[in-house]
Amino acid sequence: MTGDMMHNLVQWSSRELCHALGCEGVGAWTASGVSIDSRTLQTGDLFVALQGPNHDGHDHVARAFHDGAVAAVVSRQPDDLTEDALSGDTLSDLAPLLVVGDTMIALEDLGRAARHRMAGKVIAVTGSVGKTGTKEMLRLAFEGQGLVSVSAGNLNNQFGVPLSLSRMAAETDYGVFEVGMNHPGEIRPLAKMIQPHVVVVTSVDAVHLEYFDSVEQIVDAKAEIFEGLAPGGLAIINRDNMHYPRLAHAAKVTGVKNIIGFGEHDDCQARLVSLAQRDGHSRIEAVICGETVNFELHVPGRHHVMNSLAVLAAVSSVGGNLQSAAETLKGFALPKGRGAQSRIRLGDGGEVLIIDESYNASPPSMHSALDILGGINPVKTGRRIAVLGDMLELGVSAPEMHRNLLDIIIRNNVDMVFACGPLMENLWSDLPDGLRGGYSISPEKVALIVASILQQGDVVMVKGSLGSRVGVIVDALLDLGER
Repeated sequence: MTGDMMHNLVQWSSRELCHALGCEGVGAWTASGVSIDSRTLQTGDLFVALQGPNHDGHDHVARAFHDGAVAAVVSRQPDDLTEDALSGDTLSDLAPLLVVGDTMIALEDLGRAARHRMAGKVIAVTGSVGKTGTKEMLRLAFEGQGLVSVSAGNLNNQFGVPLSLSRMAAETDYGVFEVGMNHPGEIRPLAKMIQPHVVVVTSVDAVHLEYFDSVEQIVDAKAEIFEGLAPGGLAIINRDNMHYPRLAHAAKVTGVKNIIGFGEHDDCQARLVSLAQRDGHSRIEAVICGETVNFELHVPGRHHVMNSLAVLAAVSSVGGNLQSAAETLKGFALPKGRGAQSRIRLGDGGEVLIIDESYNASPPSMHSALDILGGINPVKTGRRIAVLGDMLELGVSAPEMHRNLLDIIIRNNVDMVFACGPLMENLWSDLPDGLRGGYSISPEKVALIVASILQQGDVVMVKGSLGSRVGVIVDALLDLGER
């Protein structure tokens, strides 16, 4: 179901909203969506004016009204609601203000109210890597089996989770929500807000170490999600991950009685039986909760195969049609910045494959991306080219983790490496001369260098944390020719 279709289904009456927020009602009207950003607001939305560290939504209430908001949740009278600012309009011409003590608490209350009025099944996804891809596979698996509401983009934090919940229609059959964190204690309140029937933990690795003293602390922070499970809920955990015992123990301590392991381990209830991979496509046989399924994935990466087992286990666990869900997964495509592949034609007629991994990076996801690059055979005189930006939030271990990429680069027969950012200089200094393509702290400069050396058949993988801005490099390469 498209975002526009879901937007038309979300109905919040003024009475429901005021009851959820504990504020006085102003007139009778209906909101068809919820927004916290006036730039992306759609006609019919309720606008919630959040006050953040850099921006105050109260400064954009007038714009929200002009762009079609039916009401605004505020904690004070917005300064921009004057006749001059409104070009002659008056407040009486505009939608009402719902005044609350704290707009962030109001958004959370709205999310809880949305969850309370929905009688369908809810799945929450967390993990160090693979959350968004797994969430999108769940979306695909449930489509055709009922009305699905899925958190958009990367709305997985203290703002995104209640916003995603508030956008869920009361008639939703399946709600799927991604939950992220980079500090201890962040997941617990979000999980209790979501109250999932099923929790999926993809994998837990050394990510966000800047905010933790050990990987074990990261495991414990991810395990907070079990505390939000609805009574009788179950946990689906990566059985092949080395931290499975700690996660499973944490789930049991919180009262979870049903734990499903997924992976290749003999004890997995969602177990990979066989896998044939060729040209980025996978043919999979698996046993999911006692039922054999055969299906395909048309995206590269073994980690997507493993996470698909968790997806099918979740479908089976909430009473969905397993075989139908497995069939739909062949339509799974990677989102922008998360492995999407594009072919461009150069001016001389040569064709180059660009792999866009620019949204995020950590040591495990970097390894997976380099494995994918290594599994692609360039045509003719083409080369495997890795363009790597900084992996952020790794703390004191960051320099060493960047240097440690050298072994996997060599193992995957990468022909040329371009590095971008201060942390990637640690890798650059250890690269053999034969692998050195170019280095700069500036992604714009690296983009120019890479563009100047491309030739027929090259396969270029660009990966880095969002803050490293390597998306600039992807955009520059895609602009070189027609896709």
